[in-house]
Amino acid sequence: MSEVKPTPGKGVFFIEVDAEYEGQRVDNFLLSRLKGVPRSRLYNLLRKGELRVNKKRTKPSYKLCEGDSIRVPPIRVAAQGEITSAGDGLLRRLSNSILFEDEGLLVINKPSGLAVHGGSGVSLGLIEALRQLRPEARYLELAHRLDKGTSGCIVIAKKRSVLKELHASFRGDGMDKRYLALAAGDWPRRRSTVSVALRKIEQPTGGCIVKVAADGKQSCTRFEIVERLSGATLIMAKPVTGRTHQIRVHAQYAGHPLVGDDRYGDQEVDKKMQLIGSKRLFLHAWRLNFRVSGKRIEVEAPLPEELDRLLAKLRC
Repeated sequence: MSEVKPTPGKGVFFIEVDAEYEGQRVDNFLLSRLKGVPRSRLYNLLRKGELRVNKKRTKPSYKLCEGDSIRVPPIRVAAQGEITSAGDGLLRRLSNSILFEDEGLLVINKPSGLAVHGGSGVSLGLIEALRQLRPEARYLELAHRLDKGTSGCIVIAKKRSVLKELHASFRGDGMDKRYLALAAGDWPRRRSTVSVALRKIEQPTGGCIVKVAADGKQSCTRFEIVERLSGATLIMAKPVTGRTHQIRVHAQYAGHPLVGDDRYGDQEVDKKMQLIGSKRLFLHAWRLNFRVSGKRIEVEAPLPEELDRLLAKLRC
């Protein structure tokens, strides 16, 4: 399918979905094709029902099918000066943070504080910055997500076929993810697994909060103690399921919230940690191990310097 270039004032037009894009979320599909259309504008059109699939209202999470017809209303395209540009410093940092790359995907060490995509008050995210770093790339899509405050390994697909294969791997047990996290207090050795139902609650101001709830979706994380420190425990977390904020909520449920967690953490603990240099959520996507396109890929993102420094102070 040829790239769509909306023109202001030119009326409604339609996009027919080819087999290549079957299974892709409609929001990601449109964002990659309606160049210059702000993310917030696109989501607003979906909410209002002005963007429709097969003449019906649709949610941003709708998975496309071959032959779907997407109705696109007249859209104001952002002028060049209105599009948020990634600074040279961020682009250099991202370029130097690529941990692995082949013809089908890349794995990057995402810095803490950078959202994976724009929207909900965020003008620029990782995927938008990568598209600016690689303007010649025909296809760049997130294969999964990390919270804004979380650093570490994240996979970007460079081909639609690879993205579909990665998603299939995520749904099964083909993706082994390991995180390093700093939990408040003395994590009990017997607490090796947390398995509870979680419910995501959307907030009126944007974002969400996740709570343990009987009517939620089942979730499971395995934990292993790495090192006991002064007032905290360095743990390794292996999520078996992939719910929003899962590791953070499971740590809170276990009675040992993560250091620096402004949503699920312990304020008193965080105040003490800030005195010795804690400035962010201590959660790092440390290792990935998965198979794609017939080969095994293992990637490790070194712990950021600011987290290493905090650990050193807690060892004194």
